[in-house]
Amino acid sequence: MSVFSAPAFDQHELVSFCSDSDSGLRAIIAVHNTTLGPGVGGCRMYPYASDDDALRDVLRLSRGMTYKSALAGLPLGGGKSVIIGNPRTEKNRELLLAMGDFVNSQSGRYVAAEDSGTGVADMKVIGERTQWVSGLEDNEFGGDPSPSTAWGVYLGMRTAIRHRLGADNFKGLKVAIQGLGHVGYYLARHLRADGATVYGADVNADNLQRAVNELGVIVVDVQDILQREVDIVAPCAMGAILNEQSIPQLRAGIVCGAANNQLATPQDGDHLRDLGILYCPDFLVNAGGIIDVHHQRAGSAEASKREHIARIEGSLAEVLRRADECHSSTESIAEQLAEEYLAQKRAEPPALAAVS
Repeated sequence: MSVFSAPAFDQHELVSFCSDSDSGLRAIIAVHNTTLGPGVGGCRMYPYASDDDALRDVLRLSRGMTYKSALAGLPLGGGKSVIIGNPRTEKNRELLLAMGDFVNSQSGRYVAAEDSGTGVADMKVIGERTQWVSGLEDNEFGGDPSPSTAWGVYLGMRTAIRHRLGADNFKGLKVAIQGLGHVGYYLARHLRADGATVYGADVNADNLQRAVNELGVIVVDVQDILQREVDIVAPCAMGAILNEQSIPQLRAGIVCGAANNQLATPQDGDHLRDLGILYCPDFLVNAGGIIDVHHQRAGSAEASKREHIARIEGSLAEVLRRADECHSSTESIAEQLAEEYLAQKRAEPPALAAVS
């Protein structure tokens, strides 16, 4: 696949490839838009079936980060990186150090953070070779932004049930979570504490057992979790799982989860609306993680971070209101708001340099 003709290219500012024979690293960095600041986003490690799949994923993910940071009001652009490989069997120190060199070669246009297949410990190794890495602070969770992502998604769910069901809490409601890793586990914990019945599925038996033992999550087969008859489905694993095959099988009135790029195509947002399913745009509700990373970099107080994440509720409420008024998909409205914000920032005069 040619980069420039790729459907997901969307005028990316930078797409960089790395192949390091000594470490075995094969990776791609994509920076979509730096209107608001450097491209910041997670470093994902995944055994992609093909190089085209890896390219498509990094392009879609970096574009989503642009919108995510814009809607969250962050001085950050959209970026992402992917390492092609199995994180369970192919990840090692040499590979991560090589990734650090690759990130460093971008001279700050891209700042890495943890993502699916990587964690805080991996970011610390990458950080041995570059300053352009985030999520390393010694906060309550050791720098892991996943709990903040989960909290933001929980707030999004709370907004959604208020909008659709007129409910103020989750008592008596049923939620199905696809993926009980870092984010899914903490999301389940919030929901259980608020009275929800939580069903869960995960390909990782350890993740599943932890959620069952510690939270009382009810196990569902990974093939059936999206079709569970519940109030809310929460995709918290990989993207593109809402498509023309899966959407007609949904039996939930609300979709709100942490996974990036849940819609396989833009048309799938319209399909959800046509079926009366309320979709919470993923790049809006899962912004807690990048907000956390920003506040770590700024050295902010915990209260400031929590207050910033809490704005997700107001932003989502505005998107849902506009979508109802315009009879449009929530995805298109959220993208429109992000584009409006980016256009506004581009139109602002450049700041004057300080005179010494």
